Amino acid sequence: MRWRLLTELSEGDFRVRELVARLGEPQNLVSYHLRLLREGGLVTTTRSSHDGRDSYHHLDLERCAEMIAEAGPALHPALRTRPDAPVFDPPTAPAVLFVCTGNSARSVIAETLLGKRSDHRVGVVSAGTRPKPAMHPDTVRVLREEFGIDISRRSPRRLADVACTRFDAVITLCDKAREVCPEFADDPRHIHWSIPDPATAAAGQKDTYPIFRKTAAEIDTRVRYLLPTLTLSAKGSAP
Repeated sequence: MRWRLLTELSEGDFRVRELVARLGEPQNLVSYHLRLLREGGLVTTTRSSHDGRDSYHHLDLERCAEMIAEAGPALHPALRTRPDAPVFDPPTAPAVLFVCTGNSARSVIAETLLGKRSDHRVGVVSAGTRPKPAMHPDTVRVLREEFGIDISRRSPRRLADVACTRFDAVITLCDKAREVCPEFADDPRHIHWSIPDPATAAAGQKDTYPIFRKTAAEIDTRVRYLLPTLTLSAKGSAP
């Protein structure tokens, strides 16, 4: 049961009722095993920013990688793992859309970092369901200072402007945006990353930049783990 939960959560963030439907198991059983995974440090749970009564569960892939690397030599010294960096070399360029509400922080950070991590071999754009007038200044700052990328001339984009574009994957980073994201042609793969809005989280604080830096680091980790699945999808294999 726990392995099945890990497999489902490796595809994105889900609510309990969604995991119940995907696994076809009783909610009390799913909740019990989720609790064990949380206690083991593999799964984290956050309140939905759309509906505070609901929660999303997220698989910590970095922790999974650490535990797998530790498990081999713990069993036998000859089983020490030698992980290689995943090769991103798709036969055709995948098209990815990142969606949040304002397109002034989370989704544009994801768009920028996926472009960087893939060496611009992914056709990636981002958009907002209700775009802000301009980029948040800390978004511009964190991409410049932490990743050496200048987006100072970039403006938020409306989701309606890309509604007719074909995508291989549509990734929502905002719980509100997930609920209102429209259907797209050609049945793209839908993924949800439940990431709090750093602008909202930092509201009322004197120094808002650390929150943006933490959010960018989380998105960068997710983007790095997304890349190999885009390669598999481009080759026609199951992600």
